[in-house]
Amino acid sequence: MHAVILAGGKGVRLRPYTTALPKPLVPIGDQHAILEIVMRQLAASGFTTCTLAIGHLGHIIRAYVGDGSQWGLRVGYAVEDSPLGTMGPLLTMMERLPDHFLVMNGDVLTDLDYGAVLRQHAESGAPLTIATYSRKVSIDFGVLTTTDGMVTGFREKPSLDYSVSMGVYGLSRDTLSRYTPGLPLGFDDLVLDLLKADTPPAAYDFDGYWLDIGRPDDYDRANAEFAGNRSLLLKDA
Repeated sequence: MHAVILAGGKGVRLRPYTTALPKPLVPIGDQHAILEIVMRQLAASGFTTCTLAIGHLGHIIRAYVGDGSQWGLRVGYAVEDSPLGTMGPLLTMMERLPDHFLVMNGDVLTDLDYGAVLRQHAESGAPLTIATYSRKVSIDFGVLTTTDGMVTGFREKPSLDYSVSMGVYGLSRDTLSRYTPGLPLGFDDLVLDLLKADTPPAAYDFDGYWLDIGRPDDYDRANAEFAGNRSLLLKDA
């Protein structure tokens, strides 16, 4: 079982925390880096090998993770010299990837069973499996529906429900074979291409704990909640 962790971003939205540290290494609970939690979770889920796609401040990640043996993993690296999007780095390491593998952002904090995502993907035959989470968005305004200049409907401060991507995917190597290594490829590009080709991705619905540490508010929340969630996130501790 192999995982690719995307850890090459600059973490612009999380500044100033990411001024000196890459986002996957910002501390949670003053004791663990996000990436350490992820690596321990992967090992506990049955993963044995991992590739870290690194770029910005990648030397710090390489120094911290090493060969991964401290978590029982064999870790390799792929260096992103220029921005390639979410899926673009995978095209540069195709010869190292198995038929089916997990792809995830390096800043995800969740108790999702990564092994279950990959197993469902491999069994489904889908080209891509997206771990999804339900989010409710509250609108702080009265929402109008208009037709030909006339108001035809009204809702006072409605709440809208969405299924959002968790930044965790099951992927098959064949799905990427049509794309050119070295060129950018975004997650959005891949999904839209699959939908256009009538080969839709599968969904892995999840309703447990999930935070995408992309903004200072989310990071502060993760730290505030970590003491209560430590046993949930680090079951092997």
